[in-house]
Amino acid sequence: MQFSFNYSSVFWSEQYITSGLAAVLQATITLFGLVLAWIFLPNESITKRKILAVVLGMIGVTIVFIDQLRVENWLAFAGCTAVVGGSYCAAQSSILVKAKAGGIHPASLLFCQMLCGLPLIIVYSLLVEGDPFNYHWTWTGLICVLYLTLAGTIAAFWLYYWLLSRIESTKAMMISLVTPLIAVFVGAVTIGETLPPQTFLGGAIIIVSIGLIVFRRKNSTPRISPDKRGYEAT
Repeated sequence: MQFSFNYSSVFWSEQYITSGLAAVLQATITLFGLVLAWIFLPNESITKRKILAVVLGMIGVTIVFIDQLRVENWLAFAGCTAVVGGSYCAAQSSILVKAKAGGIHPASLLFCQMLCGLPLIIVYSLLVEGDPFNYHWTWTGLICVLYLTLAGTIAAFWLYYWLLSRIESTKAMMISLVTPLIAVFVGAVTIGETLPPQTFLGGAIIIVSIGLIVFRRKNSTPRISPDKRGYEAT
């Protein structure tokens, strides 16, 4: 679900829709995660604070990419549907990992997932695109693939599963709101992309949404020791 369907749906759909629209639809991971956690994880309940945080986060991502939200044809609509389906798969995968695989080391978990998920992609790519060794590989292309392999997949999911075993799944899946925001700023720094004015407003809303779900007010009521209670009672 995580590697075969989620990644494939995003990469396929971005042939027909803008990256901004894909980012907004991919942000529904948090919405699916909120509901699925309530179903599969008894210790994680849906609260008003969580709902507000998720809704605010999705609004923030929408504002950042408001100028890219367009569906021009039926293939674009199919791409949107594919991204939402992939978002569900990603959320369901995280919930199952949280519920069933908490005792497995993140490296072992990631290795087994890739071992099960990659054959489907490999078979499909060979049937549709042919022999990859016949491509005209450039050094830029090879570096990009290597970066996506080591940093974007192995390191990222290793750390994600490590984090998922230590905090609530809804909190961990809020990363899907941060990723597109970081990508926008990285694009501005590295390749000179222009940041539209709404980027800062949407980014601020995303940060607020994460703060709502991550930080909680501590109970300030003083705790009385058993000895003190006993003394007062007498």
